[in-house]
Amino acid sequence: MNFQLSEVVARHPAARAGSPAALQGVRLSLAPGEHMAVIGPSGAGKTSLLHVMACALRLDSGRLEIQGQSPWHLDSSALHQLRGRLFLAPQVPPLPPRQRVVTSVLAGRLPAMSLWASLRSLCYPSDIPAAQQSLSQFDLSDKLFERVDRLSGGERQRVGLARALLSPAQAWLVDEPLSALDPIRSKQALQTLIDNARARGVTLVASLHQVDMALAHFTRVLGLREGRVLFDLPAAHVTQEHLARLYEQFEHELRGGSPQDLPAAALQADPTRPLQMHCR
Repeated sequence: MNFQLSEVVARHPAARAGSPAALQGVRLSLAPGEHMAVIGPSGAGKTSLLHVMACALRLDSGRLEIQGQSPWHLDSSALHQLRGRLFLAPQVPPLPPRQRVVTSVLAGRLPAMSLWASLRSLCYPSDIPAAQQSLSQFDLSDKLFERVDRLSGGERQRVGLARALLSPAQAWLVDEPLSALDPIRSKQALQTLIDNARARGVTLVASLHQVDMALAHFTRVLGLREGRVLFDLPAAHVTQEHLARLYEQFEHELRGGSPQDLPAAALQADPTRPLQMHCR
């Protein structure tokens, strides 16, 4: 599935009046089956970009085309069908607390199911082996019949990712999929997503705070800051200078700490001088 964004300006519905737009003139072209990581400091517009691409956030101006179609010019039925081909995975998966994990995972198939089949699946899961196989790729097969509210935050996040493997979508738009995972689980989860997306020819876009993971696992990296694209490069071409500019005054995010963790010299440095950073 391909995407074309031209001078996209978008503002979150809950944004305060007079605040800057979350995305400001974003231009982006993504080919079918391409994999791209989106990095940048907090508030850069990463989540808003994914929501725009998922047709969950309207544009203030500019143009979005998916498979050559402008989503917001489609009728409601055609827009619904298009959204069914897009899988948006929020950072905090919207999993009903009292629901069984098997039901939550099989919900990834809802866009391809009839109303009757989807209602029946709530009481009688339609394909338990498929759900278990999906969960096993995230080391969660033993949680198949657990209630969601008995899972840890990291387990819930992986259940949300397991949904993608059962989804009929042709594009996976994944927001901070590693935020609740330890380094070993993070590497495993990201590689599982990439391997499955590659095998199915799925377009994959993931926003990440883990810069080292973005550079190691993705062939293309987009750097966002204050709603604007600072760079759009092959991962091998992203330099320390690019990262210094992207995370200037946000060095703690690149290092994975907090401002209090920075050396005093870094906090007192001349703000006009580029920061020297090293990826974790």
